[in-house]
Amino acid sequence: MNGLIGKKVGMTQVFDDQGHRSIVTAIEVGPCVVTQVKSQEKDGYDAVQLGYGPQKKQRLTKPALGHLEKAGVEPVRVLREFRPDEGEELKPGDTLTASVFQDVSHVDVSGISKGRGFQGVVKRYNFSGGRATHGSGTHRGPGSIGMKVSPARVFKGKKMPGHMGNDPVTVQNLRVVQVREEDNVVLVEGAGPGPAGGLVMVRKAIKKAAKAS
Repeated sequence: MNGLIGKKVGMTQVFDDQGHRSIVTAIEVGPCVVTQVKSQEKDGYDAVQLGYGPQKKQRLTKPALGHLEKAGVEPVRVLREFRPDEGEELKPGDTLTASVFQDVSHVDVSGISKGRGFQGVVKRYNFSGGRATHGSGTHRGPGSIGMKVSPARVFKGKKMPGHMGNDPVTVQNLRVVQVREEDNVVLVEGAGPGPAGGLVMVRKAIKKAAKAS
């Protein structure tokens, strides 16, 4: 399987046998249940739909409940599709755990970044701001944004104050430090996207796999 659905638990540190410290993100991956298997012949592409997280029946629509009942699985909170490995055969009802990443060196982690609300240009884009003394009157402002008579407008994409964060983010090539199958947890080196408790997708690193091949 190419990846699994998980939850970012938080960050901590671990030490290897030589006493070297690594700052890691702990991700609880799975258990994910197979809810549908798509094929090239029937759907036009090969994929496996996975479900993650228990959910109350009354919080799902009737079509969603029917879809899960057809697969013979309990109601789940999240559904996502992943590419199966070549020659891998799965069927609805199968359960996947952290063992998927047992022999994987690097992973790509996707999630929703922390929401920061409405922010100015200093925090949002790391502007330096104006001088702090001599009565400048401009400390954290963006400065002039206007144009001359031609084109007499502000170009699209101008860096200005606005909503910051809460965006889809993928952090690539995070090294897998440990896979703790008994806890269904994968420890990856560095910072994964999103807040603690946030939903994440963990996939085998595309670039590292391409480089290895």
